Amino acid sequence: MTAERTAEAAHAIETVFRLEAPRIIAGVTRIVRDVGIAEELAQDALVAALEQWPDEGIPDNPGAWLMATAKHRAIDLVRRKERYARKLAEVGRDLEAAPPHPDEPADPDDIDDDLLRLVFTACHPVLSAEARVALTLRLLGGLTTAEIARAVLAPEATVAQRIVRAKRTLATKNVAFEVPYGPERAARLGSVLEVIYLIFNEGYAATAGDDYLRPGLCEDALRLARLLAALMPKEPEVHGLAALLELQASRSAARTGPSGEPVLLKDQDRTRWNQLLIRRGFAALGRADAVSTGGPGPYALQAAIAASHAHAHTYAETNWEGIATLYGLLAARAPSPVVELNRAVAVSMAEGPAAGLALVDALAGEPALRDYHLLPSVRGDLLDRLGRREEARAEFERAASLTRNERERELLLARADKCREERGNPDSHGSHQPHERR
Repeated sequence: MTAERTAEAAHAIETVFRLEAPRIIAGVTRIVRDVGIAEELAQDALVAALEQWPDEGIPDNPGAWLMATAKHRAIDLVRRKERYARKLAEVGRDLEAAPPHPDEPADPDDIDDDLLRLVFTACHPVLSAEARVALTLRLLGGLTTAEIARAVLAPEATVAQRIVRAKRTLATKNVAFEVPYGPERAARLGSVLEVIYLIFNEGYAATAGDDYLRPGLCEDALRLARLLAALMPKEPEVHGLAALLELQASRSAARTGPSGEPVLLKDQDRTRWNQLLIRRGFAALGRADAVSTGGPGPYALQAAIAASHAHAHTYAETNWEGIATLYGLLAARAPSPVVELNRAVAVSMAEGPAAGLALVDALAGEPALRDYHLLPSVRGDLLDRLGRREEARAEFERAASLTRNERERELLLARADKCREERGNPDSHGSHQPHERR
């Protein structure tokens, strides 16, 4: 066994496990009915791969190998506990009868999808809202504790405690691994939508690492949103979220360059935007409007903003006034510092950078944005557009020091260098575009 072969196997294991861990955990949870134990068994399968693959070679279907190994260990665990003997027999029959990889639900009230069950289980009311989000991002999204902390703007230690306590609570309360029905389903919907939204966002613009995008997370979130829309066709915000993710995903191919570097909105080749996803997004937004009785909700409003960008054939045709108005409605329906920051960008494009800067400066004291790199990034862009290059450079460098994504750091430092080069030339102009993360 050569060192090269060992390194090749280790890389393959790390890559496959990162992609397949949510499905493995979900599949094993169906057997053991405990997400904490399921996560441990998934890790056991990873260890087995690390031991066997360097000698035996990488399997033709490594994801299936990991799933089968984890499930075998789960069944062995259940067998060792006599009180679960009857449950084991039931699980065996269920596994034989169930299709291995259902793509779409045959009956919207009976979705056979372990990932969706895992989301609803992790969003059980016995957990706090914060714990639901953290646990599902960990189990379904495969995010590290640090990545979750960045995604939810909370300290890393706090997130770690939430995850541990959430697993313990689900186990001690014997929470069923299921998609609930009736009022209980509606009660968990808000958390489920939030989790899917955050998973997509982490894939759409990764908080850390060397890659700007994590397409696997986007695909999982989009698939879950579509399944949820089939499960709950009369819920407008379910369709609103689906519309938002379809429209955002439509831009993915244009958001990075040949070397994986971020490409901002103004510079994107819109011929690379996926027209099928755009049409799906428009259709989902139409369904959200058709079943809505109280005006658009937060996800439908964000989808309307994304639709405004999709309607513009060129950057110059963007209806920034309309987008700023939509952000104002969103701020009224779901107020948050991040929404206000996005509104400031839209206002700056509609009314000029000075108007946007006033809104950004009003957010300077927000605790939730203290370490949020997009605050100094946006402020740097606005200062650059106003010709205040030295101040802009400092803001871009501060933003670069806060981000944990290497691609974004490179982009921000490049913008800082450009400000340094141009500060002696008052007639030169900045890029006149927001640092677009959406």
